[in-house]
Amino acid sequence: MPAEVREHAGRHYAVQFHYTLPDSSWAVELSEAAPAPASWAETPDAATHLPGPAFLVALIPDEAPAAEPTVCVYGPAEHVIPYEIMRWFMEQVADQVERCRSGFKRSEPEAPEPTPPGPGHEVMSAK
Repeated sequence: MPAEVREHAGRHYAVQFHYTLPDSSWAVELSEAAPAPASWAETPDAATHLPGPAFLVALIPDEAPAAEPTVCVYGPAEHVIPYEIMRWFMEQVADQVERCRSGFKRSEPEAPEPTPPGPGHEVMSAK
């Protein structure tokens, strides 16, 4: 999936989504974006920036409804994240949580319809 890139105060940030099998979760990653190679400039619709190493990763479980999403901080370097970028990232995370939770609701089996009693086992109504 292509990354979403946003510019803030002259710096570019990327959010990308992928599925992580070991965690059975969707990962939403925030990274600083770097300029794409100059040779890409000739390609129509080519990305202008590419995601770098993720420094924030939200894991959203999609197989365990009771499991809570988590946010992990990565990297040895200190990262200062502007408020607007953090807010944008968390909106992306909240949207993914909602998609996963609505998937839980759609995949839950519906309650079975009661089967009518067989012959000789009629239900008597209260009068």
